[in-house]
Amino acid sequence: MEGSLPDGRPRSGAVNGLAPAEAESFILANTSLSAPPHVPEIRLHLADEAHDLWLKTEDELASIGLPPPFWAFAWAGGQGLARYILDHPEIVRGRRVLDFASGSGLVAIAADMAGARGILAADIDPFCEAAVRLNARANGISIEFAGSDVVGTDGGWDVVLAGDVFYDRPFAERLVPWFSTLHERGSEILVGDPGRSYLPKGRMQALAVYQVPVTRALEDADVKKTTVWRFA
Repeated sequence: MEGSLPDGRPRSGAVNGLAPAEAESFILANTSLSAPPHVPEIRLHLADEAHDLWLKTEDELASIGLPPPFWAFAWAGGQGLARYILDHPEIVRGRRVLDFASGSGLVAIAADMAGARGILAADIDPFCEAAVRLNARANGISIEFAGSDVVGTDGGWDVVLAGDVFYDRPFAERLVPWFSTLHERGSEILVGDPGRSYLPKGRMQALAVYQVPVTRALEDADVKKTTVWRFA
């Protein structure tokens, strides 16, 4: 899950009780700079041990309501989608791109490397703003971020990229009509998915299949078969 459920949390300023600088400090203290195995061109601030950070967020930071740190891991859907974008830069080159449910910003960074003209990383988890900023900086770039719920909106994006978003039925039911509207308007929508339950396969065209190494603590395997789909 490169993003999180749409609960309407606000965009900027304090992050669940932490100042923005404190959010950056928390990320730096609980992650290390490393390359996702399927996208070695990119470096991200990632958690070394999923359980340690997950327990820390639940136990030590429950009082400030820190959400699960999806931003601290390179999920299979995002890795597959980022790999596809880097290998097929013509998909985004010179185009306006939305990286929806951005999480760590992995896919947005790949789009920048592939030559996108303008990139917006969007995620309602307020920690993602700090994570995306730090990860973009680690790769020598800067990426615009939106912390509002963009589902149902249209920013004129030529391409919408979504890594691992069909893991929840209510969320999927919101996404399909939105994706349909954007598709009918002319936007190209690519989804990276490692076999989540609510992927609308009847609306999807497979573009590529990868075997993506993942963290067993978060998934049910060491490697996840991940497909990049075009929404049609």
